[in-house]
Amino acid sequence: MTTSTLTTATPHSPQSSPASRRLPRLAGGTRPDRLGALVALSLPALFILLWSTGYVAGKLALPHAGPFTLLALRFGLAAVVLLAVSVATRAPWPKTARAWIHLGVVGLLMQVLHFSGVYCAIAWGLPTGVAALLIGMMPLATAMGAHLWLAERMSAGQWLGMLGGAAGVALVIVDRPLGGGAWMAYGAGLLGLAGLVAGTLYQKRFCAGMDLRTGSGIQMTVSALTVLALAWWREPGMPDWSPELIGSTLWLGLVNSIGAFSLMFVMIRRGQAGAVARLFYLIPGVSALMGMGLLGEHFGALALAGFVVSAASVGLASMSRAGG
Repeated sequence: MTTSTLTTATPHSPQSSPASRRLPRLAGGTRPDRLGALVALSLPALFILLWSTGYVAGKLALPHAGPFTLLALRFGLAAVVLLAVSVATRAPWPKTARAWIHLGVVGLLMQVLHFSGVYCAIAWGLPTGVAALLIGMMPLATAMGAHLWLAERMSAGQWLGMLGGAAGVALVIVDRPLGGGAWMAYGAGLLGLAGLVAGTLYQKRFCAGMDLRTGSGIQMTVSALTVLALAWWREPGMPDWSPELIGSTLWLGLVNSIGAFSLMFVMIRRGQAGAVARLFYLIPGVSALMGMGLLGEHFGALALAGFVVSAASVGLASMSRAGG
């Protein structure tokens, strides 16, 4: 009902009666309210689970394919599905060349740079939990990037969270010797974090109104073509088509690249951008538990303390920002 119809109702009209206006909300609003609350609770939990499984699936697949080859399979599968859905549902496509370019840039940052860094780090020996820990710094790193690039103000809690998160990562690094190529693995993980943060900020500024189907389809197509070229250059050999590679590719392409990212965008559009940021502090711990249970990864007491310190710092900083 519009404001104009409310103002034209007479004081004696049933429409204007306080009791009659309350009844529809009491009778018909309870179930939708409960359903909305259930959805609001289930989406974050599902997002954490799906995002965390991506690290485990990636590590299971990497012995059978190089990082760029695996990403080409993952992004290619996701691109085919998303483009087919876009055509079948007649989703709107970007109307200007600039909009297409912006979506392509987001794909290069959020998909190619982010996941290339993560997969190279895991392939070079970084445990899945540690890789997730580095990416779990995304809320604070994004706040710092928004402060520097978009002139957004950082609260005192975020500055303290940044220091605490860095201290937690330092504890994990100290617990794990950095001999040989370990520095390269950590560097690749940080590069992946930089790609995710830059892509998030870029999308927030230039692609906020994109259609989820066509926008994601364009991003995945650009990403697939890019990593395919990198795979031809750096990984000329054929992948080992094992059950682990096939299953992981299907999971990564359909569940992670489409499901997890779609959930993230849906929550952001529902006004839960702050909640999405806070969820990232839970992902490292869940990923570490999955790595310990499914991959036999082990962490010392100092590393476990680092996970706790980092998660608490990121969580408290995100809650502080939300509360302010």
